Amino acid sequence: MKMDAVIVGAGLAGLAAAERLADEGLQVVVLERGDGPGTKNVSGGRLYVDSIRDRFPDWWEEAPLERAVTHEAWTMLDGQSSLRVEFQDEPPAGALPRSYTVLRSTFDAWLGERVGAKGAFVIPEKPVTELLYEDGRVAGVRVDGEEIPAEVVIACDGLLSFVGQAAGLRGAPAPKSVAVGVKEVIGLDASVIEDRFGVDAGAGAAELFLGSLTRGMLGGGFCYTNRDSLSLGMVIGVGDLLEKGGQDKVPELFEAFKAHPRLRNLIRGGELLEYSAHLIPEGGVADVPPLVGEGLLLAGDAAGLALNMGFTVRGMEFALASGQMAAEAVIEARGNGDLSARGLAGYERRVRSSFIGSYLEAFRRMPEILENQDLFTRYPAELCGFMRDLVHLDRDRPAGISGRVWRLLRRIALNPRDARFLWKLRSI
Repeated sequence: MKMDAVIVGAGLAGLAAAERLADEGLQVVVLERGDGPGTKNVSGGRLYVDSIRDRFPDWWEEAPLERAVTHEAWTMLDGQSSLRVEFQDEPPAGALPRSYTVLRSTFDAWLGERVGAKGAFVIPEKPVTELLYEDGRVAGVRVDGEEIPAEVVIACDGLLSFVGQAAGLRGAPAPKSVAVGVKEVIGLDASVIEDRFGVDAGAGAAELFLGSLTRGMLGGGFCYTNRDSLSLGMVIGVGDLLEKGGQDKVPELFEAFKAHPRLRNLIRGGELLEYSAHLIPEGGVADVPPLVGEGLLLAGDAAGLALNMGFTVRGMEFALASGQMAAEAVIEARGNGDLSARGLAGYERRVRSSFIGSYLEAFRRMPEILENQDLFTRYPAELCGFMRDLVHLDRDRPAGISGRVWRLLRRIALNPRDARFLWKLRSI
């Protein structure tokens, strides 16, 4: 039987595409190499919903969301010191939250059941080993020696995307365009979480970390509050890891991060529930490949649709929206009787003209800006040092504050090296 669509990967992009196609009554199969949706989807766990709320209007009452984020914090680490900036934004009465924390194992499993209930086949433990071709176009996949023919294939199989590479739409990502993320889920009582993060019952916090935790390498840490657990992790650029010979030291770096006083007090008494690691796209718009080929579309991480904005990271909402857009393009192409690359080109137009394209374009130079090692070494050290000197009062005579501020600015801003970097920041 020839399927209307085969979707490779039961992550957010793949399941969003499957739901949209199933709503049209199309025959869809989703092939997942893991034990089921959510078993291999281990990202940090913050979903921005403002841009996609209207795309999935009937989700939000039943989706297994953890906490609405009302507290943001950015913390710079230098040795055992830390300098923290916090922003609290309680939504007005009746206003909808802008973002939630989620546990991907729970969220993806829920979405997989929802998609299955609509008639799509979600089949676990089925890694795709080969693409099928017919008249020069992708016409299905081979799994466990069995051929599954399809009118169109949607690749949602992650950053390394076997399907995208096999079809020649993209190559293997360069080390400088990839980061490795490690994460633990640590169980804590809800009341303990709310007390430690200073949030109301049911509300959540997101805290990002920058500085000595990555030992001069591109990257940082994060902590998100769930209902009764924390998602704690760190991300380090693969290019820097290879250059500095630190690829075997990631677990050591993560343990040192957890031992920092700020983190140690947040996770005290918690129970380790889960440990995971995965690769993350960091290349931005420059690494987005062609999204459409003959009989094939790429969505989510397989299409490089993720963005490190410096102060936050976007990815999950990009995956959901791109998966749905891919499905819409297939539906449109079927209606026009043209499933060629030309007929499917509406997908690329949808992505480029959407909030995904807007954000990727606006922050196109962010990967270049994040190459500045001072962001992970000198700036956090200088700012923590300034605060240390300020609060550790001299025992004999006071030091002028204005003079201290002036000396700090000369060291981190009013000099040629830092002025050039500040000038570069105008591009974002």
